[in-house]
Amino acid sequence: MSRTPTDRPDAAQPDAAQPETGQPETGQGDTGQTTADKSAIRNAATVIVLRDREREPAILMGQRGAQAAFMPNKFVFPGGAVDPRDAEIPLAAPLGPVCANRLAEQADPSLAHALAAAAVRELWEETGLLLGRPGPWPGMPPEDWAAFAARGTIPAADGLNFVFRAITPPGRPRRFDARFFLVDAEALAGDPDDFSAAQDELSHLQWIPLARAREFDLPFITEVVLAEVAARVRHPGPPPSVPFFRNSDEESLFLHLHGRPMND
Repeated sequence: MSRTPTDRPDAAQPDAAQPETGQPETGQGDTGQTTADKSAIRNAATVIVLRDREREPAILMGQRGAQAAFMPNKFVFPGGAVDPRDAEIPLAAPLGPVCANRLAEQADPSLAHALAAAAVRELWEETGLLLGRPGPWPGMPPEDWAAFAARGTIPAADGLNFVFRAITPPGRPRRFDARFFLVDAEALAGDPDDFSAAQDELSHLQWIPLARAREFDLPFITEVVLAEVAARVRHPGPPPSVPFFRNSDEESLFLHLHGRPMND
């Protein structure tokens, strides 16, 4: 996907005052054409790739450009906004039912497929790494997926575990309803050290030891998510519950997806 440097879900923090569908609002410009409201909440997917879970766990991160309007120089996970065509992308293997059901909580249930496809696409675009199965695409792939399809691979989402959700607070240049997915590097199709197909949206792509990740310049929400990842290292599979980070001008809450405040 071609996008501006700010079309990323990093540093998302939730906002309870905004609709949770994440659908962009539109308005009429001077020409009479419908234009997207850039302050509207956009659905987004972020991918945390975990390597060597049992021995020396490491996560894949890259650095945003110094000229980026949104969080310049920060180290982030691969991720970005859902594209309209992501809902139509074939999946060789869908999300597991636990993750799919949790993605449907406090959200449009039809979004689960698009979020999973977006996670696979963003990982490919920003790192050149593939999550998929060998096979031909049914028909012509969308332009954003052409290079992925040319590898003879169909996206697969069964390795993704939904582990965190957060919405960017008001006042930011971009707002996202970001879902964070954890996936083991063993699920990748190909060499996990080959970033040659990356589209240069992130620099200094590297596997960072999980124990050292906080030594890097990270967005606040990334530090929060890292704590969740550290808790899941010895526990593959979906977590018992998925934290949902929400705040607004009136209150700040750290919730389970069912809306129950987490115990202190």
